[in-house]
Formats: sequence, C-alpha cells, structure tokens
Amino acid sequence: MGAKLKTALLGATGYSGLELTKILLRHPRLEKPILLRRGSDNGPSADLADVFPAISGNGGYPLRPLSWPGLKQQGVALLFLATPHEASRSLVPQAIAQGLRVIDLSGAWRLKQEQHRGIYNFQDPDAALAAQLTDRAVYGLPELHADRIAAAALVANPGCYATSVILALAPLLKAGVVDRSRGIISDSKSGVSGAGKEPTAQTHFVSVADNLSAYAVFNHRHLGEIVEQLALGPEELIFTPHLLPIPRGILSTIYLHLNRAMTPLEVESCFRNFYAGKRWMRIFQTPKLPQLQFSLQTNYCDLGFCLAADGRRLVLLSCIDNLLKGAAGQAVQNLNLMYGWGEEEGLL
Repeated sequence: MGAKLKTALLGATGYSGLELTKILLRHPRLEKPILLRRGSDNGPSADLADVFPAISGNGGYPLRPLSWPGLKQQGVALLFLATPHEASRSLVPQAIAQGLRVIDLSGAWRLKQEQHRGIYNFQDPDAALAAQLTDRAVYGLPELHADRIAAAALVANPGCYATSVILALAPLLKAGVVDRSRGIISDSKSGVSGAGKEPTAQTHFVSVADNLSAYAVFNHRHLGEIVEQLALGPEELIFTPHLLPIPRGILSTIYLHLNRAMTPLEVESCFRNFYAGKRWMRIFQTPKLPQLQFSLQTNYCDLGFCLAADGRRLVLLSCIDNLLKGAAGQAVQNLNLMYGWGEEEGLL
C-alpha cells in the first residue's frame, strides 16, 4: 500500500470532529491523525479523551497547539477543519499558503454568490485573496462533483441539510421533469447534534425533549447552498428546518409537481441512472420508504418516493446521518477522491 498519508484535524472536540477522528483512526491509508487546538483555546483539556472519555485508551489522543511550521516538519499533507465558520474563514488562507490541501467542514467556503454568503457576514482582511479562494473552492458533494474534488486544494464540505435536499432533487432537475413554476417544498427535520456542541436555550433538554419546532424559516444558512447547487431561483424553493428530540439524523420530506405524468418505474429509473455506481446512495423501490434508523451510523443517503395516482404529484424522502454523510463521513469520502482511493475506504 506504500507510505501512509499524514493528516491533521483542528476541531476534534466537536460532535463532527469526534466522528471524523474515529474514522481517520481506522482508515487503512492514514497515519494516526495529529489533533490540533487553536492557540486561543487555553482550556485545561490536553487530550481528546478528557472531553470524550468513551474513547479513552490506545495511547491517548493529545490535542497539540496549531503550528504551521510544526505541521510542515511532521509532513502533514492535508488539514481537516471542523471549526466555526469564522475560524475557517481566517485559517484556510494560511493553510493554503503553507501548501496544505484542506477539507473544511464549516460553511466558510461553500457559497459562490455574495447574496447567499452574506448571511455569514464575513469580514475578510484580504478581500482579493478571499475572492480567489472562493473561486477555487470545490463544493464537496462527491455524487455531483467527483472530478473536481479529485484535483482540489480546498474542498468545502456541504451542510447536512443541504446534502439531504440536493441529493434528492438533483436527478429530477437534471432530467427536466420538475414543474418549477409550481414551486418545491422541503420539510426537513434534524437531530439536536446538527446545532453543534455549544448549548443554547433552543437546544436545552427542557426545550427539545417531547417537542418538535421549526426554526430559521426562510433564512437558514443551508438554503443558499441548495439553490446555488441546484440552480434554483429563491422563489422556487421553500425550505423549512425543524428540530427533532433525537441526538442525530436528518429526514427531508420534499414535495413537488412533475411537468408530465410519469410512472413509478420512470421516477425510480431517473434516480438509479443518475446515481449508477455511486457507492453511498441507496434508492428504495416504491412503495418502501427510507427511515432515519436505516441510515444512522452509516455514510449512506437513502432516497425513496411516493407518486400520486395522477403521476404528477411527487413526495421524496431523503435520510442521512447528519454527523456522517452530513459531515465527517462525507469529508472522508472527499479525502478518498482527492487521493484516488475507493470512496468506501475507512467508511465501512
């Protein structure tokens, strides 16, 4: 197999960062990843097991201060960032300048259009450099952009909601069978881990338990990703996210009209042809529908549908694990593409 790739990860103490650490540790083509902490993080934890005792053992998982000379000296070729959006926005230019390839799990580099990126309100000290990196960044959805990901220096890992919605809609929009004039509705629900590790009043147990709530209606950060990647106008999609009282998982129920009558076999063939050979897509044969429990703890995106008797009204179901296919698993899928490895490596 030859020499193993050296990687580093900044942000292992978050939920997605922990999942990514566990995958990197078992990946057959990687050395044990170097786990980093930002210089501003002066907390008492010196080892990831101090934060997540469940991973204790196996020689420890020290959290080392981020040092660009140190990474170069240790031969690190690729850096994963599981950091807040603002942190990734400032760190990526520095990493690229050091000759590192980067997979960023935040929203810092996903959006090309300013009207969508404005929701983050980034204040770039070097606007020209930020614009160059924005142009170079590849949206890391392997099922749509595998060729570009393979050659990328900077991969912007997609958002979890965006992954579930884009993968459900892309085949039908590409086939030109969606009646876009009648609009598309995505009713999406996520487990609480999608909100990140830092607690808020909305994610407190008392607020979440035995409850279901909508939030960020019409202005969720992932909306821009969805319409950009699908080339939709903002008036063509209504996206409403909801918070489920469960730890993890996303289920998107998507409602649309077709511009001609179709049969269930035609709809299913549209999905199967589009995703032929795509390792992490599972298409359910109607009338069977995916459920959250089927995709949890996996890197699969599960797709199913129900077609009305008139052949024109269609309901899509898309299920993913938000921490895996929606974050860490997809990041490793991108890693595999970047180095010409099988997309399943480290993920089975």
